[in-house]
Amino acid sequence: MEPQPTEAIETVFRLESPRVIAGVARLVRDVGIAEELAQDALVAALEQWPRDGVPDNPGAWLMATARRRAVDLIRRRETYARKLAELGRDLPTASPPPEEPADPEDIDDDLLRLVFTACHPVLSAEARIALTLRLLGGLTTPEIARAFLVPEPTVAQRIVRAKRTLARKNVAFEVPYGPDRAARLGSVLEVIYLIFNEGYAATAGDDWLRPALCEDALRLARVLAALMPKEPEVHGLAALLEFQASRTAARTGPDGAPVLLKDQNRRRWNRMLIARGITALDRATASGTGTPGPYALQAAIAACHTVAHTYEETDWPRIATLYGLLAACAPSPVVELNRAVAVSMAEGPAPALALVDALAAEPALRDYHLLPSVRGDLLLRLDRTTEARAEFAHAASLARNDRERELLTRRAEECR
Repeated sequence: MEPQPTEAIETVFRLESPRVIAGVARLVRDVGIAEELAQDALVAALEQWPRDGVPDNPGAWLMATARRRAVDLIRRRETYARKLAELGRDLPTASPPPEEPADPEDIDDDLLRLVFTACHPVLSAEARIALTLRLLGGLTTPEIARAFLVPEPTVAQRIVRAKRTLARKNVAFEVPYGPDRAARLGSVLEVIYLIFNEGYAATAGDDWLRPALCEDALRLARVLAALMPKEPEVHGLAALLEFQASRTAARTGPDGAPVLLKDQNRRRWNRMLIARGITALDRATASGTGTPGPYALQAAIAACHTVAHTYEETDWPRIATLYGLLAACAPSPVVELNRAVAVSMAEGPAPALALVDALAAEPALRDYHLLPSVRGDLLLRLDRTTEARAEFAHAASLARNDRERELLTRRAEECR
């Protein structure tokens, strides 16, 4: 069935809207107003394209329409007359921007500015995620609400407040440099990583996987890698997400139930994504100096899994070493828990259980269902089945995702 004209136009807009918003935001210096002007351009397209036909370059058409409206808005502002006096007689004769920028790199620069603005640390993590998915992912408010299982009004409020906060704090629409850039880049990468993780292993709800969120995050990571080719951690994150996404098809069974790594059919892993991941990891290594960053190290760990033909052939000693390096540069109880799993495979369950028991008092892991889950697995391998059953049952009580809860409950029952 051929897509309806309205559906085709909305699809084009979803693909082009991040660049349109970015290009307009450079003029109006306000992402909220820029989004409204981009929506105005969509309305114009819905009115004109079915009648006149889709233009040869729909992205340029949308950009030109939105930028013309931005120029009109600027000219209507009360402060325009004062600015005329300050800037001189050349400004009134300035023509609106051309339909296509003379230098395509200008658009990319604007897109990069939008990335850093939407992920500004002045916003909460939830607000950054919602705003990024709206402005850069092209998702609607209902789509974001469904993805994160929160009410639509909650998402709408987060987006509105985020745009107001950026305006109130007078956040510059720019790419920071120097130390500020490194700090802000960490926020950008974190947002993309959080979006992917929510799709890869949903924290709550009926479904364990939400592939659409993984795809959105992966697309954002690829865009960022193209915009910042000299940043090793950007390539590290892209590599990590490529590797993780390559296993998506094998991570659930026909009924949607989770399939553990050791039980996955590796022939279902996506070899094209694995190849992309290896290329991105090579770029991260080539462009970095000294010890790799956290995302590059996680990508290297994921690579160990993807290149192994079977679960038994996995290079667990190398993974344990990589987790040690990761713990040194990005200390975290969760990293230590993952290192314990690698140690259990490389050296046996007994030394790993000691590492896990040392984490029992960590406040950050008090309600983390994977801590008793890992402990249960180690106890089971040590033939301490009664204790293992109690740990799996405890893990199931902490799990918020229905599919994970079912898996852990089943593992507890299998320990009888």
